[in-house]
Formats: sequence, C-alpha cells, structure tokens
Amino acid sequence: MDPFLTLLHSFSSRLSDGELSSLKFLCRATIGKRKLESVQSGGDLFSILLEQQLIASDKVAFLERLLESIKREDLVSQLKQFVEEGEVSAPDDQPDMHEKGLQKAAIEVICENVGRDWKMLMRKLGISEVKMDRIVAANPFNLHEQLVQSLREWQKWKGKDAKVTDLIKALRACNMNLVADRVEQKLLPLNAGTR
Repeated sequence: MDPFLTLLHSFSSRLSDGELSSLKFLCRATIGKRKLESVQSGGDLFSILLEQQLIASDKVAFLERLLESIKREDLVSQLKQFVEEGEVSAPDDQPDMHEKGLQKAAIEVICENVGRDWKMLMRKLGISEVKMDRIVAANPFNLHEQLVQSLREWQKWKGKDAKVTDLIKALRACNMNLVADRVEQKLLPLNAGTR
C-alpha cells in the first residue's frame, strides 16, 4: 500500500467537519465549485488534489499550507516526518536509535546484494503474498525498489520488535550466507561503538 495514501487516509479520519469546511473554502481558488460540492470527507478532497497533481508524495507544500491554515500543527509535523523518513509510524512503536542505525546499514547491504530471490527472503520474514503483490504492482520493473519497500513494510509491521538479527537469520535460512556475512561485517564497527 502506498505510504502517502495511508498518511492521507489517517489525516482524513482525524479532520472535524468544521476543519473539512475550512479546507474546502481554502481550495476554492484551485478546485471548481461543483467538484467541491461533491466533497463529503477529507479523503474526497485529497483525491481531487491528487488528481489535479496539487499534492503528491514528493510534493507536499500545498498540503502543508492547508494544514497550517487550519492550525493542525500535529498533522503538519506528521507530514514533515513522512517527508524525512518516507513513511509514518507511531513514535512509541519504533526501535531505539542504535537498532535503527543497524537496520539501515543492514538494509543497504541487502538491497545491494539480494536480487531476484527477494520474495523468498520476505516470506521468511513473514511478509504476506498480498503485500508483496501490492509492492510489485506499485513498483513494476524496479527490483531494487520492490525490495526496499518490502523491507520498509517489514520494519513498519514489526515496529520496535524489528531486529537486525532476524534479518540475518532469514538470510541464512534462504542460503544467502554471503549476504548475511556482508551484513555482519558492515555491522561490526557500528556494534563496536556501543561496547
């Protein structure tokens, strides 16, 4: 599933009727009156903004201004977090900073070294076929991006329970021992710093 659409859906469910009315009013100059009349929810409004290419996952300035205008700083900061990290998740369900750094390093190595067999690895990590199919559909012909998004999906799904050791175990279970060794080598200096 597209993380940006997930973010917009979460915004939509948290807007009051009054805030939605204010957003519609602010969009009068950019969206036709008839279209605005058909808007019943935040999701409807975001769909029109997406269609008209006023917002996109890499184009959030207009959305940011709208949310600032209705004084929803909480949504603005969530949007900024999305831009920085490319995804959104609850802060209390995150691994600690050290584990995050290890995962980032491990994922870089995995993405550089795992090719066509990435689905086998994701199955070992517990990612469903449906999720993998969605990722493939969203990133056709881009093997690297399919793997990156799948690993991100695993991180989001596991939250603070996501561990680099699980990635290494899964690689070894798929007989990708060379990649597992490379991950361990990359992590050595990072782990050394914490002892």
